[in-house]
Amino acid sequence: MDEDGGPAGQHPGDTRLGHVPARARHGPAVPDPLRQTRDPVTLRLLTYNIRYGGVGRVGAIASVVKQCAPDVVVLQEATRPEVVAQLAAATEMPVWATDPAHSVGFMSRHQVRHAWHRPPASRRAFLELVPEGAPFRIFGVHLSAVHSNWTERRRVRELRAILAGIAEHQHGFHVVTGDFNTIAPGETLDIQKLPPRLRAFVYLTGRTIRWETIQIMLDAAYVDGYRALHPEEGGLTFPAFDPHVRLDYVFLPSAFAPRLKSCAVVNGTPVMTAASDHLPVVADLEVD
Repeated sequence: MDEDGGPAGQHPGDTRLGHVPARARHGPAVPDPLRQTRDPVTLRLLTYNIRYGGVGRVGAIASVVKQCAPDVVVLQEATRPEVVAQLAAATEMPVWATDPAHSVGFMSRHQVRHAWHRPPASRRAFLELVPEGAPFRIFGVHLSAVHSNWTERRRVRELRAILAGIAEHQHGFHVVTGDFNTIAPGETLDIQKLPPRLRAFVYLTGRTIRWETIQIMLDAAYVDGYRALHPEEGGLTFPAFDPHVRLDYVFLPSAFAPRLKSCAVVNGTPVMTAASDHLPVVADLEVD
């Protein structure tokens, strides 16, 4: 059961978030060309929206995940426990959990303590992960979809509620990652590339969208990981078949920004478009 009382699917080896054990050193899960030269206490994090629960696309999604060789995967739209179970088996990630009541789930190569939290002011829960032996936390989020002024105000409310919910960890090492469904300052959305019904929604709610959500993260002293390392590159993550907007992010408190060793959008193979409508983002973090 999660905090809201809903049934949750998880591997029997998984544990709920509670006491965090003392630090134990561990190495990377799998040697892989993508890892290049990695510090033995570097963790690879993948954030990935698998679209509609991933139903019917387990093979393609698993292929993408295996290509990235992550230690921890934060999933969005992971509402089908049986699909996540199949993905976990196919990618040899024995620790996993998801809940049909929430969008965000995870898979991990190592033991991870977890909990879902739904702030009173939010319709959506966020996921808290504490990898065993690592002195940091991962917060997985999935903010409301659709681009308009009305939905942007909803995302602002959701994000403020999340930040209030994690305030006690504000000054410690943590990552906030997931599908924010919004645009960063200085970036643009070509309204003409939206489906007609969504273009109409934009026009009905003011035509020009005031993007505020990501600025709230920046004002709270978080660093946009991808943009910090790639100031001149697009980093576009959606839609996978013709990326023209960046919706998926990895944020760290500015004090811990040097621990982000790499951050990349994974693209370039045909399986990406078969797997999901989002491209995943992978980040290497120095955890000790």
